[in-house]
Amino acid sequence: MPRYDYRCRSCGATFELNRPMSQANAPAVCPAGHEDVTKLMSMVAVTGTGSASAAAPQAGGGGGGGCCSGGCCG
Repeated sequence: MPRYDYRCRSCGATFELNRPMSQANAPAVCPAGHEDVTKLMSMVAVTGTGSASAAAPQAGGGGGGGCCSGGCCG
């Protein structure tokens, strides 16, 4: 279930709510009971366990699919 971040305009508290996407824009109430709340832009962090060499391009390869990678540019 997605997590949404909110900030209360009355007391300045920042808090999170887990709710279904269908309720993403539903009104929220801060933990102190204030209703003047705004939804914050959430940042997403993506982490992985792959090695750095897995993401590095192969030497001598080519063949990326674009025009110049396919050798049609000159």
